[in-house]
Amino acid sequence: MKDSIRIAKTTSENPDFMALISALDKSLWERYPELKTDYWGNNILELNPNVIVVYLKNEAVACGCFKKYDKNTIEIKRMFVSPEVRGMGLAQTILRELELWAQDSGSSFSVLETLYKQKEAIALYQKAGYVIVDNYEPYVGLENSICMRKQI
Repeated sequence: MKDSIRIAKTTSENPDFMALISALDKSLWERYPELKTDYWGNNILELNPNVIVVYLKNEAVACGCFKKYDKNTIEIKRMFVSPEVRGMGLAQTILRELELWAQDSGSSFSVLETLYKQKEAIALYQKAGYVIVDNYEPYVGLENSICMRKQI
């Protein structure tokens, strides 16, 4: 199975990434319909050169990216694994690849935000060494957000 997995570094203009993000957004709005107005303004797909797409048998099945948060910190964004391939460790692989990429780019810290119902995601991030911190901008005051941080 391992040899049928390919990890591609790409940009947010990649059509496979855009399709995965569309699936991510759909799943989030289905799970959190009440939050759409609070979070929609933060849900803008900016041009991003730091994107990873995972392919399984040449089909895009997972993604993640990061953007610069401050001088030494990146923010992990758009982590998504298609439901049919969850449990294979793909999210851990993406997270590790993004952190290594960020380190190579000179960053020392990583932050991220997830929502309180994302129990599997929170557990994944904690297993990877992230700790819950006070909400950072633009999530200050949004009680449904869980913000985390890690030295990478």
